[in-house]
Amino acid sequence: MNPHGIHTIDTAFQRDHFDAAYLIVEQGRGAFVDCGTNHSVPLLLAALETAGLAPADVDWLLVTHVHLDHAGGAGLLMQQLPNARLVAHPRAAPHLIDPAKLIAGATAVYGEEEMQRSYGRIQPVPADRVLVVEDGQTLELAGRALEFIDTPGHARHHYCIWDARSQSWFTGDTFGLSYRELDGPAGAFILPTTSPVQFEPEPLKASIARMLSYSPEAMHLTHYGRVGEVPKLARALHEQIDAMVAIAISCDGRADRHRCLTAGLTALYLERALQQQVPLDDEAVQRVLAMDIELNAQGLGVWLDRGRP
Repeated sequence: MNPHGIHTIDTAFQRDHFDAAYLIVEQGRGAFVDCGTNHSVPLLLAALETAGLAPADVDWLLVTHVHLDHAGGAGLLMQQLPNARLVAHPRAAPHLIDPAKLIAGATAVYGEEEMQRSYGRIQPVPADRVLVVEDGQTLELAGRALEFIDTPGHARHHYCIWDARSQSWFTGDTFGLSYRELDGPAGAFILPTTSPVQFEPEPLKASIARMLSYSPEAMHLTHYGRVGEVPKLARALHEQIDAMVAIAISCDGRADRHRCLTAGLTALYLERALQQQVPLDDEAVQRVLAMDIELNAQGLGVWLDRGRP
């Protein structure tokens, strides 16, 4: 926990220190930010107990967007939180109330067996327990203001949450990925996520710039944890978004486009890891980033197929 009552919870999705949820505690009341998968629910309830709260003390479940590593456990968790309301982006709420399309899309990508292994059976959230928030809207947790802004670029149904108390953002995937294994003497290593299917480079850069306009002291990333040096990391994200777009355009039209994309991204990240003095060799860096390289390549492919909007 940091001094502002923010608890980082490892949801145990895929590996340790890969996927985080957060618990904000204010005057005996709680709010979760993202929740991992169904398999994460016992860990979130245990975190409540550690923080001295009961499930009835939770007022909000704030879902940054509906990708299953962020919101797959929302329906099951809400069944355990009798007084909570789920807060969602206008484009996200329908998929939490009726997750059929979400399930079908993810199953098409991962297959039924992997869906059950990684996510479990996705549960709907009753419509009367879902609160849709608009861009710029503020809610309160025991008097603590939490502001929601629309942050497209990674997904069109994504918001980020400004916590004025801690002068920090809860960023979902908009402010990229930064794994603690890659921290080194030059600081945190960060990269954007373009995973399918709604990567939009210019809106993503605009969302990052909008968050910077609040002069944040820190960012709380789902993947993974709290990071500082925000302006420096924002510059790194902008540079890489441009570099990833250039790689995508250079690979477009090739018969081996996906292989070209994965090779280009791997080379980009290894070069930046060297610059950042990441304390792992190339093979170890590739192991940490293997899933993200594959998903980013897929996302860039979808972006190209949409006609580079």
